[in-house]
Parts: sequence; C-alpha cells; structure tokens
Amino acid sequence: MFKRLDLLLLGITAVLTLFGLAMIASVSVFESYQLTLHLTQTGALSAPTNSFYLTRSFMHLIVGMGVMGFFTVVPYRFWERHARTLYFMALALLLAVFVPWLSAGWGTSSSWLRLGMFSLQPSELFKLAFIFYLAVWLQKREQLIGTFKEGFIPFATLLVVSTFIIALEPDFGTFLIISGIATVMFFIAGGNVFHLFLGGGLAGVMGLPVILQKEYIRNRFVAFLFPNDPTITESIGFQIKQALIAIGSGGLFGVGYGKSIQKFGYLPEVQADMIFAAMAEELGFLRLLIVLGMYGILIYRGFRIAQNAPDRFGFLVATGISSWIGVQTGINIAVNVGLFPITGLTLPFISAGGSSLISLLAGVGILLNISMHSTEHVTARASRKERHGWEWRLSLR
Repeated sequence: MFKRLDLLLLGITAVLTLFGLAMIASVSVFESYQLTLHLTQTGALSAPTNSFYLTRSFMHLIVGMGVMGFFTVVPYRFWERHARTLYFMALALLLAVFVPWLSAGWGTSSSWLRLGMFSLQPSELFKLAFIFYLAVWLQKREQLIGTFKEGFIPFATLLVVSTFIIALEPDFGTFLIISGIATVMFFIAGGNVFHLFLGGGLAGVMGLPVILQKEYIRNRFVAFLFPNDPTITESIGFQIKQALIAIGSGGLFGVGYGKSIQKFGYLPEVQADMIFAAMAEELGFLRLLIVLGMYGILIYRGFRIAQNAPDRFGFLVATGISSWIGVQTGINIAVNVGLFPITGLTLPFISAGGSSLISLLAGVGILLNISMHSTEHVTARASRKERHGWEWRLSLR
C-alpha cells in the first residue's frame, strides 16, 4: 500500500515546513525578544530570548508531523463514518470561544480557546471537519446538486450555519476560506454556476455586515480602498505600507537571509500573516518563484489525487483540502502585495501558528492516505499486464 504513497507531495510538504522554520528563525528575533522581555518584567520568564517563536514553532512542527503520520495511516473512509460527529464537535468548539473563561483573545479577535498553558484556534480544526461533512453531504445528494430547491437551498443553509458563527467572532479570514472551499466543492460536485453566483451574493449580504460591525475590519477595507491617502497609510494602512516597503526592498535577489530591516519592529506580525513580505525582502523575487512553484506543484498533486481517488468521498475530500491550501495561499500572498484587505490568514506551512500548521499537516496526511488507494497505479499495472498478455499470446502464433 505504501508503494503508492505520493512521495512528491510528501517531499514538498516537508521542504515547505522546514523552510518555514528557517524563515521564522530569521524574521522573528525582534518580536521574540520584545515579547519575552515583557514576560520577564512580569515574572513569567527568567530572561528574554530571541528564539521564542522558533522554539514554539519547532514544537508545533513535531506535533504536526506526528498528526500527519496518524492521518496518513488511518484509512480515509474512517472519517466518512464519523463526519457528522466531527462537524458538530467542531461547531461546539467554535461556540466555546464565546465563553469568557475559555476564550483566549489574540489581538482584535476572540478566536482562541485557552487550554491551560496552551491555546487552540477551533476555526482551523473546523476547516477539516467541514470538508468531511460537506463531502458526505454532497455525496448523498449527488443527483440533486444541480437543482435549486433540493440542491442549492440546503447547501446555502449549511454554508450560512457554518460561517455565521465564524463571522460573529469575527474571523474574516476563515469566513473566506470556508466559503471558498464550499464553492469549489459544490461546483466540482455538479452545482449550477448561476447558483454559485447567487450563493456568493448571499454570503456577502448576510456575512459581511456581521463582520464589518468591528471597527478594525472596517479599517482594513478602508486601508485597501484608499492605499495612497497619506493619513491612512500612516495609521490604519501602516501594516500594508510596511509590507510593500519590504517587498520593494528585496528586489530580484533580496538583501540576504537574516538581513531584513522591516522585521525590527516596522512590520507587524512579521512571523505570521506578513511572513511573505519578509521572505521577499530577504530572498528576493527570483527565489520566491521557487517557493511559489512548490506551492503550485503541491496543489496540483492534491487535485491529481482527487482525480484518481477510488470513490466519490475521497474525490470530494481531496478536492476540498487542495482548494483549502490553494485559496489560503492565494489570499495570504494577495494581502501581502496589497491586492486584498488584511485577513489575518497564515501562509500555509510557513507562517508561525500551531493550530494552522497542525490542521494543514493533518489535511496533507489525508491526501497521502487517499493517494495510497489511488486507482491510477492500479489501472496502469492492469494495463501493463493486459499488454504483456497479448504480447505473450502473439508470440505463440
């Protein structure tokens, strides 16, 4: 069975995660020192350190690799049987962030749960649970997906229920990712294109007003719409201005690994949302093309696994996970280059963020498990046997 494991997908995932660790080691030194200095002053630590984010990310990577191994070994059809339970458990965790003594807010959002010394972002786990449940749901309604009453209306209801809680947090980035995953899976399953446009409008009308109630999200849209206004770029548009300065400073070849200027307090969230801009500054455009190429191959392999999946559930799950990685990568890069409002989304496999990394590696583990059941190699081997049989019979004549 392991002979059919997609080694290219596994290899690229390993390279991206290790590369991410190297970038975090470079760009997070200032932020690590500032954070641990504050913790030292409050008595939580004995001395400040430059490696706080690196150490934490390394621990996340170890856990994530273990999780990926687990999901690689567990047959993907197991998740089909438990999709409903996992979905409602994930919904319960999303609701738990509204409980004051469980919530662990970060920055301007209340999307985390406090679990002793650790924190968890339920929306990251929800992405995977949502893919499982939606795959089962679409599979059961295979003949009805293209209809309005029996296909689109129930789909839209499911999507509204799934995204409304996320909008209340508010988590604009996850709202976009869930909507993007659902759109791709619905279309691939046979959904009507007109219904998709209708659903997109419905999601915007119902979800964005809830999200935009928060002033800081409204400010993100204002900063995006008026990027050349000096009063905006020096206030609410400061983050994206500094990201563009970092990208422009990198040029074709970059200033060199570890030599970023923007990481010294100029670019907020440099180890998380804005790590792409720091990468552009240190590595330059030409080296970034290699990273973008790896993302492209990874996403291609994911859709290839979907194409050769042995059943419809595997096909839909692989499509959903590949869409998740592709949409999140695209939005993060678009934010960093000023083509989309700031969302708070991480760059898959590279940015610091335990919940994000672990859930993404779990998704890759599922893709690897589906690849081991792929029909591509089985069909090819059967064709070779048939061809050799004909050659043997012709040689007897």
